[in-house]
Amino acid sequence: MAGEGEDVREGIRREVHVDMSVPAGSLSHPRWWIGTSGYSYAEWVEAGFYPEGTPAGKMLSLYAQRFSAVELNFTWYQMPRPEALERMQEQVPASFRFAAKLHRSLTHEVDADTWRQQAAQYRIGIAPLIQARQLLAVLIQLPGSFHRTADNRRYLAALLDELAGLPLAVEFRHVSWAEERVYAELARRKTTLAVVDTPPLPYLFPAVDVITNPDLVYVRFHGRNLAGWRSGSMQRQFDYAYTDAELQQWIDRHWGRLTEKTGDAVLFFNNHVRGQAARNALMLTQLLQGFRCAPSST
Repeated sequence: MAGEGEDVREGIRREVHVDMSVPAGSLSHPRWWIGTSGYSYAEWVEAGFYPEGTPAGKMLSLYAQRFSAVELNFTWYQMPRPEALERMQEQVPASFRFAAKLHRSLTHEVDADTWRQQAAQYRIGIAPLIQARQLLAVLIQLPGSFHRTADNRRYLAALLDELAGLPLAVEFRHVSWAEERVYAELARRKTTLAVVDTPPLPYLFPAVDVITNPDLVYVRFHGRNLAGWRSGSMQRQFDYAYTDAELQQWIDRHWGRLTEKTGDAVLFFNNHVRGQAARNALMLTQLLQGFRCAPSST
């Protein structure tokens, strides 16, 4: 992946002025969804995405006026409960879609004796989204410490078996998983390999245009803050604002290959600091206007 300076020099410069106070409902597309990783950030009020004084309980309904999908972060921190998701569904239109992170007890804090019960509980928790056909995917975000070892391969296979039947996307954070055998196994299971945009650090999973599930492309933009990723600080790690030139270059390099033979695509920005994710999501939506996402036969 090219560095930030090279991206700016080589990218196609286009003026994209994003007014964060204007609804973006006209920017929706039937074959792809663009949004952010999480939506409930107090600092987004100061950034101008939410009106002054907006309480956390009103943020989702306002968010849904601007975007057609969101990636839920809280399902990683808290086991989802049906009643909580039902309340969220009441705040958005029926056409709105959700992706949900898998709970940390199944990715980062795995207990060999209880993880299967945790998986069953997670299924129960997200049932309202499945029943309403509002679930785009369950994101299995694996930590950077999850290297491709024999034990970890066995665990991931068992986890995918336990979650079979759900729309699944797997995000690797370690480069050891960048193997053709991994891609082939995900394809056999019709499980989506999450496409990532991150700084060019040698230990991170690279940006690859590998399609393992023709039904769904799942892209996550984490930002390219090299020093932030090295710092160990999550606030610094996701403090990055993509330029329109960088996003245009990403489209030119990746979008056609990713969507040529696939159906739906979801793209989420995780660079949440100071509302940068929302601003970049609106920018990307504008840049993709008029771009054919998938063949009409899909």
